[in-house]
Amino acid sequence: MFVYEKKLQYPVKIKNPNPKLAKFIITQYGGPDGELGASLRYLSQRFAMPYPELRAILTDVGTEELGHLEMIGTIVYQLTRNLTVTEIKEAGFGDYFVDHTTGIFPIAASGTPWSATTFQSKGDVIADLVEDMAAEQKARATYDNILRMVDDPDVRDPIIFLREREIVHFQRFGEGLEITKERMNRKNMYAINPAFDKE
Repeated sequence: MFVYEKKLQYPVKIKNPNPKLAKFIITQYGGPDGELGASLRYLSQRFAMPYPELRAILTDVGTEELGHLEMIGTIVYQLTRNLTVTEIKEAGFGDYFVDHTTGIFPIAASGTPWSATTFQSKGDVIADLVEDMAAEQKARATYDNILRMVDDPDVRDPIIFLREREIVHFQRFGEGLEITKERMNRKNMYAINPAFDKE
């Protein structure tokens, strides 16, 4: 069971709307390495994890990613609130606006809508953990790219926070991989689910 605390994990208070920034920051909402895919990846993978510590890591990180999804949605909303038609046109935000007005929709910066094909849940301990570590590095790299394009400190501060959390998640999944190695069945160096190892 999840408990919802009615505040963001890190405050988002953007004074100046900027739809140009919103156009690429939204990729962390519904893009290929964004928070929606991350949360669903981890909350789906946890069911097949054979060790309680791994289920706990995936549940913790998966629910935190839902909080990050909320933060990105808030950032995009604050960057696009109260826009005039002129601002929408000048920012090149018209394509998005025509389809969604300023509603938050899971989409990549490229304009591709979110798809479940952007994440994997294999049911193999090592395959899933390595996937998770790679996913966190791809998300960190995306945040690095966003930071290269953002000058507004109101936008940079929460993005820096989110980037730092990707590093922590990478480390947590690395811990999960070490737990798996310690418990690995020596007959099966690929450490599939122990239920399949029974002879």
